[in-house]
Amino acid sequence: MAPSRPVRIVEYDSRWPLIFEEEKKVVFGALGHRVSVVEHFGSTSVPGLGGKNIVDMMAGIGSREEADKCQALLSDVGYDDVTPEPGEVDWFYCLGKRHPVVYFHLHLVLYPSERWRRQILFRDVLRASPDIAAIYYELKKRLADEIGRDRQAYTDAKTSFIESVLKE
Repeated sequence: MAPSRPVRIVEYDSRWPLIFEEEKKVVFGALGHRVSVVEHFGSTSVPGLGGKNIVDMMAGIGSREEADKCQALLSDVGYDDVTPEPGEVDWFYCLGKRHPVVYFHLHLVLYPSERWRRQILFRDVLRASPDIAAIYYELKKRLADEIGRDRQAYTDAKTSFIESVLKE
């Protein structure tokens, strides 16, 4: 198996929230009433926090069946990289789409759900606590340098930090 592309952490880009807002309109336009809410989360949603050049978004979906319908509709607006999450109860798909400046990951997630709540809580803590966000940023840069070719290991290595923040 060929190695994956290395994780590359970039400085914060003030365009990320604007790019999210534009794409949010595209998602609502494609899905209409099938989606209740679309949120920006992850590092690109935290002012000043660097991260991978990927805008993570969550679309609140009512059921797995509804997520299946949404996945088909989203292919019409460019979401052509589809990763089903069959082992997850609240997370149905991660859909990818290229953009001239970023890459989008649109997560179809049960709303409301524990996964939804935890993602938004972590985002909100980072937004409210620049010191914690700075520690997280340094951790991400170090992990990218140390294990950046193994994207799953990179993600897994951040988990204990995220869990400790959520616990407090």
